[in-house]
Amino acid sequence: MRIGELAKRSGLTASRIRFYEANGLIQAVERRANGYRDYGPEALWILEIITGAQRAGFSLDEIRHLLPVAPNAWRHEALLDGLKDKVAEIERLQTRLEQSRAQLLLAIDSIENGPGGLACADRAQWVLDRLRDDGARAG
Repeated sequence: MRIGELAKRSGLTASRIRFYEANGLIQAVERRANGYRDYGPEALWILEIITGAQRAGFSLDEIRHLLPVAPNAWRHEALLDGLKDKVAEIERLQTRLEQSRAQLLLAIDSIENGPGGLACADRAQWVLDRLRDDGARAG
């Protein structure tokens, strides 16, 4: 299939497909005598894997190591290791995000419900001290 058809079926632009090809994510294709690229049927599902993996947070380099070396030639151990590594990375990110969320909520609460009558600079220092104390307890 030509690149226009592949673009239409995949929902990607032709330039995006060329980019993936240039970066070794999809197999280099044969060119016809007229110079048109001719993609095999596996190109569509490889593009679906690439876009799905990008949505899941994989970088192009990570994706490159997860893709089959040839159609239906998956490196199962490398694929499983890559997927497990991404889950662990997501869990670490979730932990950091939850810590950030807790700090922001504490800052909001401190600002909204702090002691009255303090000067602006003193109130800011009180909020910072409360955040620092909370961080020391959490660490």
